[in-house]
Amino acid sequence: MKLRQNVKHFAAKQALTLPVVGEKVNDRLVGMHTDIFAGKADPERADERRDHLDDFFDATMDTYVAALEAGFPEAKAREITHVQANFDFYNHGWTEMMEFPADELTEHHERYEAFFGRHGITIEDPLGTFRPADGIAEAPSTPEKLDDPEHPHAEGGFADDAYVETEDGELVVGGQEEPEDIDPGEAPGVDDEHTAD
Repeated sequence: MKLRQNVKHFAAKQALTLPVVGEKVNDRLVGMHTDIFAGKADPERADERRDHLDDFFDATMDTYVAALEAGFPEAKAREITHVQANFDFYNHGWTEMMEFPADELTEHHERYEAFFGRHGITIEDPLGTFRPADGIAEAPSTPEKLDDPEHPHAEGGFADDAYVETEDGELVVGGQEEPEDIDPGEAPGVDDEHTAD
């Protein structure tokens, strides 16, 4: 899959595991992802999907941390969560929200098969063991879109690895090296902690 990567991603990686700040960053990242993907939904469907997206992305934050703890670099840990989301979009027939074409689902699953297998993640069950005990909000599906899927936001041809586009526009396979001097304070949501005082 093709992703972007900058200092904010590395700052978020560090901040997510910190007390108090981590919760703020988690909440901001969930809100950002919900806004981004609701913006890719058919406009008349966006609002009805928001609660589901909030719950789903909140669960994938745990996946992200688990992937980092398993030794994945930042880009691949993040890609794992995006793959989960695309499984979910596909299962709901939300093809307009997908980041890669439906015919690449299996390839993406196979690349992370060992990690997914340990956590019960499948195309049909994108959260696996990361599904919250009280579940996630439901949202209406549009299965008819699977008959002739349209993927206006998908980029195909990147199923064999994580491809990262840097701020300079360079495409790096597998992601960038993590900078040494990362300030977790640069993560999205950290400023909210300071403004609340």
